[in-house]
Amino acid sequence: MMEKGKMERGVVEVVDTESLVPQEHLLRKVDRAVEFRKLYEIVEPLYSEEEGRTSIDPVVLFKIVLLQHLDGIPSLRGTLRRAQTDIAYRWFLGYTLNEELPHFSTVSYNFRHRFTEET
Repeated sequence: MMEKGKMERGVVEVVDTESLVPQEHLLRKVDRAVEFRKLYEIVEPLYSEEEGRTSIDPVVLFKIVLLQHLDGIPSLRGTLRRAQTDIAYRWFLGYTLNEELPHFSTVSYNFRHRFTEET
């Protein structure tokens, strides 16, 4: 008997993103091995409490570039394009499945102007 392909698209499901990323996935290993909270102490002097808009989490900015290098993606634009559809990337960055990701130009700007070799 021939089975036809499923066409279950646009189905609303309640899902726990934590359960969608395998326990032995590389990004889980990185997340366990690196204390990303230390980055807040390092970059705190680069941010103002009184001026400017609310920033994108500096840990997220760092993790996006880390993802780019871990997977050998040649551009931030490509990395964020992959993050649109890769559940493990979203889990690693702390974004829900429907949450809007930072624009690649924001990430690029921060690394060109804020996170220089001096910092």
